Amino acid sequence: MTKEQFEKVIQFAVEKEEDAAALYDTAAKVAVTPLAKKTFAEFAAEERKHKRMFLDLKLEDMAGSAVAPVADLKISNYLVDVEFRPDMSYQDMLILAMKREEQSVRLYSDLRQQTGDAGLQRLFGLLVEEEKRHKLRLETIYDDEILKEN
Repeated sequence: MTKEQFEKVIQFAVEKEEDAAALYDTAAKVAVTPLAKKTFAEFAAEERKHKRMFLDLKLEDMAGSAVAPVADLKISNYLVDVEFRPDMSYQDMLILAMKREEQSVRLYSDLRQQTGDAGLQRLFGLLVEEEKRHKLRLETIYDDEILKEN
């Protein structure tokens, strides 16, 4: 993997984190319940933290790095996509966020499979596992706060 390839992938990942943070900031502002406001404000802060992590990552950090796999509860796999609306419920906001993370996992997984470069495969693997962490956190909240109530 060249330095230029690495920087392009990181810039792409940073833009995705910025988009996610903006979505969560908006969701926090329009959310009706205090719990929803707090949860989405925390998600926005977490996305900004991930952006910083990606910006701090160096090409040399990728040499021989191994990433621990993250569990997948697969809750979002069985949910229907929802569109963002200012009046959406807390449950729908969680679904929207889970589906976005699911799509990011799929994107980085596909990119990892399409490249023959071992360094890029490791980098995309890191991004896959990071997005899986986001998805797991959301699915855990959904399981604890939505599914257990029903």
